[in-house]
Amino acid sequence: MKKLIVIAALFASMAALNAQQFGVTGGMTLSKMNGVSNPKDTKAVVLYSAGVVYKADLGAGFAVQPELLWQVKGANVQENVGALDNIIVSRSNNVELGLGLQWGPDLLAFRPYLFVEPFMGYSLGGKESQKLANADFSNDKALQARNKLEYGVGAGFGVEIASHVQISWQLFRNFGALYNTSKLGEIKYPYDHLKNYQGMKINLAILF
Repeated sequence: MKKLIVIAALFASMAALNAQQFGVTGGMTLSKMNGVSNPKDTKAVVLYSAGVVYKADLGAGFAVQPELLWQVKGANVQENVGALDNIIVSRSNNVELGLGLQWGPDLLAFRPYLFVEPFMGYSLGGKESQKLANADFSNDKALQARNKLEYGVGAGFGVEIASHVQISWQLFRNFGALYNTSKLGEIKYPYDHLKNYQGMKINLAILF
């Protein structure tokens, strides 16, 4: 009887190990700014993410997939200053931790799934500048006024092929304020009405 219990425990341990996978991920991020009065005034920019993932199957089609990313987000925003076009260029380099919850049926060769992914991160620098009358000006004060912590949520769908390759698409939105308006001083306008980044991501993950 004891031998049967030990054998069952070994099989259970092997199954649990097979249900866990580590991997690498990366992809394209199309990011823009929300809070702009005229949506045509914010242009999506093509940026990127790269990092590592861990996936654990929970059964009944559910899986949890945390990921640690180097995530670059940003936007170009056009503001009129008299007869001149003022383009605000914002980029943020973030270390970001996401916690994805997936559900999808296992169809043997592939597994389509839906997922939701709350995330939080910390900014390790970036860029804030303005283009006015074809001249570029770095804006260190706006960079210093930017909040370091970020948080938000993403949701989307994906397909997992042969249990080792994932291709996913998601919409994301950062919550909270991108800039601390109390630190903007004389440059409060136009930064005070810019809220935060939003956009979409297309990612590829390789699981081992």
